[in-house]
Amino acid sequence: MSVILGINTFHAGSSAAILIDGNPVAAVAEERLNRIKYYANFPVLAVRKCLEMAGLKIGDVDAVALGRDSAANRAKKIGYALKNPTKLLNLLKIKASRRRVEDLKTLIASQCEFDPAELRFAQYHIEHHLAHIASAFYVSGWDKAAGLSIDGSGDFVTAMMAECEGHEIRVKNRIYVPHSLGSMYTMICEFIGYRKYGDEGKIMGLAPYGSDAYCETFDDMVRLSDSQMSLNLKYFLPFGANQGVTLNEKGQMVIGRPYSDDMVQLFGEPRDPDAEITKREEDLAYGLQHKFEEVYVHLLNIAHRLAPSERVAIAGGCALNSCANGKIFDHTPFRETFIQPAAGDEGLALGAALYVSRAILKEPASYMMKDAFLGPEFSESEIKGELEHYDVKYVRHDRAPLIEATVDEIETGNVVGWFQGRMEWGPRALGNRSIVVHPGLPNMKDILNARIKRREPFRPFAPSLLAERQGDIFEHTHPSPFMLHVYKIKPAWQERLCAVNHVDNTGRLQSVTRAENPLYYDLIKAFEARTGVPVVLNTSFNENEPIVCRPAEAIECFQRTKMDVLAIGPFFCKKEQSQ
Repeated sequence: MSVILGINTFHAGSSAAILIDGNPVAAVAEERLNRIKYYANFPVLAVRKCLEMAGLKIGDVDAVALGRDSAANRAKKIGYALKNPTKLLNLLKIKASRRRVEDLKTLIASQCEFDPAELRFAQYHIEHHLAHIASAFYVSGWDKAAGLSIDGSGDFVTAMMAECEGHEIRVKNRIYVPHSLGSMYTMICEFIGYRKYGDEGKIMGLAPYGSDAYCETFDDMVRLSDSQMSLNLKYFLPFGANQGVTLNEKGQMVIGRPYSDDMVQLFGEPRDPDAEITKREEDLAYGLQHKFEEVYVHLLNIAHRLAPSERVAIAGGCALNSCANGKIFDHTPFRETFIQPAAGDEGLALGAALYVSRAILKEPASYMMKDAFLGPEFSESEIKGELEHYDVKYVRHDRAPLIEATVDEIETGNVVGWFQGRMEWGPRALGNRSIVVHPGLPNMKDILNARIKRREPFRPFAPSLLAERQGDIFEHTHPSPFMLHVYKIKPAWQERLCAVNHVDNTGRLQSVTRAENPLYYDLIKAFEARTGVPVVLNTSFNENEPIVCRPAEAIECFQRTKMDVLAIGPFFCKKEQSQ
């Protein structure tokens, strides 16, 4: 038996994952356990939890893989430093901060308080974007595909194209710092006033409210060639002018100002985070998303030319742009996608471990990621104990009555917290740590925001639907099991799904099969039998915090918000009246 522990640390999405004989058995982001969103220090709790879920001790681990390799692309780093000597001091500070991960045995022993004598593992440092591509290709079930990774940057690279076949990921092209599609998105996000790490997703929701007023500026901001994309750097502070992304005392990512004075001269002062959104912000969001999609498609077409295939495996933070993913089939030759559900940097833990397993150790392929349920789960007795600890009244139901009781509540417009099985791996709630409501009630979006989510009103909610009905409701039939594609909703369904139909008549769908999630599928099926609508609105089970992991967190969220019902394991809990 081989055991590989993958880690992402001192970077956004601190996380851990474990493979046994090449098969992922556990993966979790540290933020779900310590409750600090986008936590970036060492994943102490995630390492311990993955070992616990796998029934292992640290002494059982044969290899530890890290999704970072400071030796990668060294010539490019040196060349940039020599051409930019005024930035050298900060570049050296950034390099020094990364030395902490070079000795993984010392690091793991000190952080997790393990006995160093127990550590017998070999250590591997895997280049950032190789780990990203590995996280998608090696679990796709495919023997051959193009590979693409795009994000802000990692190991001095911002995008990588590869030819993936069998055990091999053959790199065909890299795009280097400072030319970064992800950094462009972050820069505009910051200028618009969304300054927290991870706020980029809000721009996708805002973009359809804007117009093309600034598209010419974005055309000037990015230049495309046959093999590359490059930024017009006058809009950006120079790379190395500050330390970029740093960690605060809580271990959270803090982004330094990325935009130049040219941006301020062109558009005026950046929006204060507490100020109202104006037409300027809407038009900037529109221009950004429009240009992002154009560049994203361009890079995909380069990847296809370098590695011809109808299939593409995609990862990296930019792969979470579900609107762009929805354009792939109309604007590229690719006919199938596999996008890693943890496409952001938390996925590096799994990807680095998979790369060691498949590319280095040559372990056979025996796993296909059909679902994303790699996180913790809790027994009926554990859930019951927490309900009694919090003095929550409950009724225990068998499976069918639990579904029927839940559908009763959804049909009448009540808000249901749905906590079942293993927690999802990645940023999306996919039916195990979800809040579910009726997708066809005109006021449901406002109810969710007023009672629980407190999100900006322009942000849409997502539909979960029966996979076999996707072609009836959406204009594209390629499945989206991890909620990573946005498609147009057909006219006949736009009013019937008004709570999930965005202003541009799109939805970020999750296609659900019984094989992937039997209980959630049957819940949606029962709702269809009652209403004729094979869809529920699905949003993450949280309130301005990481998605709930443990029963206690679900119960606390249920109690402090105006959630009507909690279906947690086999237990059905209903407030006597809405608060």
